Amino acid sequence: MSVINILLLFTLLLTVALIAVTVVALRYIQRQRRFLSLLSQTLASQKNQHIALNFPSTPKLFEPLLQVLQQLQQQVPFSIEHDKLTGLANRVGCKRYLKCRLPLQKGLLVLVDIQRFRFVNNLFGFAFGDLLLQDLAKRIQTLTPTPDFVARMNGDEFLMFYQDELSDESLQAIKLHLQRIFEIEQTPISVKMQLGVLNLKLHNADMSLMLRRLDLALKKAKQCKKSMAHYQQDDDMVQYRELLIINSLPKALKQEQMYLLYQAKLNLHSGDCQQVEALIRWQHPSLGSLSPVEFIPLAEHSGMIDLVSYWVLDTVLAQQAAWLAQGFEVKVAVNLSTSDLDNPQLAEEINAKLKHYNVPAASLVIEITESVLMEDLERTISRLQALRSIGVKLAIDDFGTGHSSLAYLRFLPVDEVKIDKAFLEDFDSDNRSKQLIKSSIELAKNLGFEVTVEGVESKSVLEQLKSFGVDTIQGDYYAKPLEPEAFQAQFIAFNQQASH
Repeated sequence: MSVINILLLFTLLLTVALIAVTVVALRYIQRQRRFLSLLSQTLASQKNQHIALNFPSTPKLFEPLLQVLQQLQQQVPFSIEHDKLTGLANRVGCKRYLKCRLPLQKGLLVLVDIQRFRFVNNLFGFAFGDLLLQDLAKRIQTLTPTPDFVARMNGDEFLMFYQDELSDESLQAIKLHLQRIFEIEQTPISVKMQLGVLNLKLHNADMSLMLRRLDLALKKAKQCKKSMAHYQQDDDMVQYRELLIINSLPKALKQEQMYLLYQAKLNLHSGDCQQVEALIRWQHPSLGSLSPVEFIPLAEHSGMIDLVSYWVLDTVLAQQAAWLAQGFEVKVAVNLSTSDLDNPQLAEEINAKLKHYNVPAASLVIEITESVLMEDLERTISRLQALRSIGVKLAIDDFGTGHSSLAYLRFLPVDEVKIDKAFLEDFDSDNRSKQLIKSSIELAKNLGFEVTVEGVESKSVLEQLKSFGVDTIQGDYYAKPLEPEAFQAQFIAFNQQASH
């Protein structure tokens, strides 16, 4: 064999060997690529469900990496960033998702809330409520347009992130789709949704501030009783004011920034004053005069309403004790909140205060708003019976503005109903208004309640109400809210005049 032939044979063998090595190398690389692709897909799926990192075969090169990932998976459980009930990301997972995508300079954040979800739990049970939340989570994930990200933030609140802006019409369509009737355990149920919306192009910020602004948008929808509300720049100032009020509450009680005014009520049968309502006021050092309409709901939401309620009770009973020492007797009405009724020891605590101040229980009237009474009827009746057993008088405040069923009113152990001043709008000029309030008065009287009408501002209205059988009226026409000393002088003058 010639040298040339030997060289040709060697070249051929070398070429075959190189091809074989290349094929083996390519197969090895492809195997590694397939493994990396499968690993990436599995890791990406962790945001929706917990998937174990187990594979049929693992290239030796990646075995140390896989072991580390498996250890991390065990150390950082799925539940830390995901909601166990729905499988969606939770608040922690939501924050991580958003943080990785900052700055978010376009699109929308939408916060969805089920109105009155607590009533679903109260009526059907928590297991039923959980099934509703699961069905809602599935419905949100199948929306058109589909959200780029969904999280359950807490309770019945769900966050949706859209990378592109949506029109209000699209958002309303989403809301209507989410409100379609659910069927839970063969029970059809209809619920209403409220949306808070944050436009990221206009109001992008750091993650915490964006979530706070989104909460403000939903809060605005709830306060304004709208189905949807957008965050606006001034909303931050509203929250700053609310935080200032909340943070000032404890100091206000200690530094006597809060005080009580007393508004006399006219007994239309005897013509004298037998009862007065204590009305709380707040003179804030920087915000000026604050209405209870503003600060009482904030005290309730911040968990400080019990401080206010106990302060009012102590102040009223101390004032009554001082008046009794002077031979001055008058019933004083005070308002209690939803949180107060949540306290199973409420009657015992009030009874202890009555004994401490040596004030007869019959001198105290507890007023509770109608809507509060109906939130949990069984609990309400139990609390009211306990209060009545210690001898205090009970009244339904703002009667006719809540959502109570007339059938339930006869079961409430109360003595008096106070018809809200809203019923007196157009009273002089609209016969329908007169008939409405007349019917309400007749209903309450037929159920055995005493009837008080609030907001009386003229003599003509007073005379008409008297002809309807009203027992007591309250309003600026008869008496404006006064400080204790001025009220005492007014009370004496009124009753002396009535006796002549």
